[in-house]
Amino acid sequence: MAEKTKDIQKKEMENVDQAERTRSGRIYTPNVDIIERKNDILLLADMPAADESSIDITLEKNVLTIYAKVNAQPPENMRLIQAGYGIGDYQRSFTLSDEIDREKIKATMKDGVLNLLLPKAAPAKTKKIAVEVGA
Repeated sequence: MAEKTKDIQKKEMENVDQAERTRSGRIYTPNVDIIERKNDILLLADMPAADESSIDITLEKNVLTIYAKVNAQPPENMRLIQAGYGIGDYQRSFTLSDEIDREKIKATMKDGVLNLLLPKAAPAKTKKIAVEVGA
């Protein structure tokens, strides 16, 4: 299992390296926990300093992309003394299998953690096909 996880992470990093950046500034790959449950897959992405209005989640073909723009300015009347993480935008992409029901994907954001719920699609049912007499 650990080897499979390392292979997935390696492939994901190779894909990230191939993409060209078109925006200036730093872009971080958020740490993600992926939890498979009976009826869905839960994806938890750590994105400190991002808020729900700055997150853009797109699904094009089979690629789910998470992008979050981070405001690097400290709140008014405050100054940054120490940062526990780098300031920059977040971006990460995942290739989805046909196992996911794309119409029912839901996302919520709380305390710097994006929760993406990826429901599993119902298994394909066996269908009887009638044979008709040809003319």
